[in-house]
Amino acid sequence: MTALLVRLFIRDRDNTASPAVRAAYGTMVSITAICLNLLLFAAKYTVGLLTASVAILADAFNNLSDAGTSLISLITFRIAAKPADRDHPFGHARIEYVASMIVSFLVLHIGLDLLTDAWARIRTPGATIVFHPAAIIVLGGAIAAKLWLALFNRKIGRKINSSVMRAAALDSLSDCLSTAAVLASALVFRIWGFDPDGYIGLCVAALILWSGIKVLLETKNHILGTAPDEEIVSAIRDAVMACPAALGMHDLVVHNYGPGRTIASLHIEVDGKVDVFTTHDAIDNLEKALERDLGIACTVHMDPIVTDDEKITQLRERTARTVAALDLGLTIHDFRCVPGQTHTNLIFDLVVPFSCKVPADQLCSIIRGILGEWEGNYCAVITVDRG
Repeated sequence: MTALLVRLFIRDRDNTASPAVRAAYGTMVSITAICLNLLLFAAKYTVGLLTASVAILADAFNNLSDAGTSLISLITFRIAAKPADRDHPFGHARIEYVASMIVSFLVLHIGLDLLTDAWARIRTPGATIVFHPAAIIVLGGAIAAKLWLALFNRKIGRKINSSVMRAAALDSLSDCLSTAAVLASALVFRIWGFDPDGYIGLCVAALILWSGIKVLLETKNHILGTAPDEEIVSAIRDAVMACPAALGMHDLVVHNYGPGRTIASLHIEVDGKVDVFTTHDAIDNLEKALERDLGIACTVHMDPIVTDDEKITQLRERTARTVAALDLGLTIHDFRCVPGQTHTNLIFDLVVPFSCKVPADQLCSIIRGILGEWEGNYCAVITVDRG
């Protein structure tokens, strides 16, 4: 079914980097979800009235809220496809993260309402639920429909890297579990005559709340900013080191402005003896390759280093080994050697990973002490850098 819908409604379906194609995918998925959720709401609401089940009625309104969140997704993809403008020079793709947060708040609101209703049903039991065969048919069909919708959202969400669709997939999966719990309630009442409606409602509320919290936490990380995926870092590193001019890479910064909107900057070490125009041409080609092959707009800064001085090379390697021997994940870059009348400055950047718990000033003091004991009267001038 997913493949059929894609073939029918998506042109140039493999060009997922295109905002227009992403908008088409978003429109298709959102309209499908709206129609399906409205149908499920009508069926469950009718059965809920027939059976006087608060759990079924709550599950029905959960589907109605899902239709609303799908409408938000539909609007979101329209906005995200808008081109960059003067006020938003990096485009509008980050609106997807805002929409995901709105979806999470709506899910949490539904969960809290259901929690209140279920608790009230447990404390003050009202009318006993009435078994009706239609409840089994409707709830069973709803489970199958929501499971398909979860897989549909997850597959398309992975294809176009959409946080909104991943959130919708998780929400649909929680709906499967909640509806299964409601179905179990109806069957328990039918077989044993026990009315577990309020308790099942509590379980459904817990599942919905957990789903909303999980989406909220994931979206919060996107908005605050997270470290780039290791796959992206590795791909950038491989592309950089394939450049003939690059002798090393450091100070990589990756900015995510939404799916398909990645901007990066980095420094590469180059041979200071090579003609600057030759090096600049190589860097231009590198930036074009990153844009073409990875879809990343990257600014590359060059750091010329001395490569034909054996003494400086030995000092650089010795310093790197000394730092690595501390076994704290430390590395160095931008190494320079400045001799003077009384001492020689060894100037370099020290990369300290966030996993290192030793204070930066203490690390610098330790390294200065070690290098200061070397023969030759060396003084370490260290700039701390975070990986």
